[in-house]
Amino acid sequence: MLSARISNESGNESAELVDEIERQLLRSLRQQNTQSRNETIVLKATSQDGRLLGGITASTSYGWLLVKILWVDETARGLGLGSDLLNAAETEGRRLGCHGAWLDTSNPEAYAYYLKRGYDTFGTLENGATEHPADHCRWFMKKAL
Repeated sequence: MLSARISNESGNESAELVDEIERQLLRSLRQQNTQSRNETIVLKATSQDGRLLGGITASTSYGWLLVKILWVDETARGLGLGSDLLNAAETEGRRLGCHGAWLDTSNPEAYAYYLKRGYDTFGTLENGATEHPADHCRWFMKKAL
């Protein structure tokens, strides 16, 4: 039996470790399964003076675009920047051969936002009234590209 030490990583090293674990998993999956392109997409929007106003991170796998993070600064919300970022990521996903996009969110406003942009719910994780946090919901959503 292999002897291994399990430890909890935190701080700056944990971000690097997350990246390394993902790289190793993708390497293993490529060896075992038929793959499409596995690409990372990182897009940003900046003001004229270079201030970060928003960004989106996504990745591709098995013909799907996974939208991981979409963020827009509070000062730029409601101006279409989020839609521009999402559209740009979806366009890049199509260019890389993706037939669909998926994401998850636990923010009711974001859920409504994605519904308006053509995403449909394909699953939920819901807490009951006696579970913490009470009545919390995470929606899993997808759309065809």
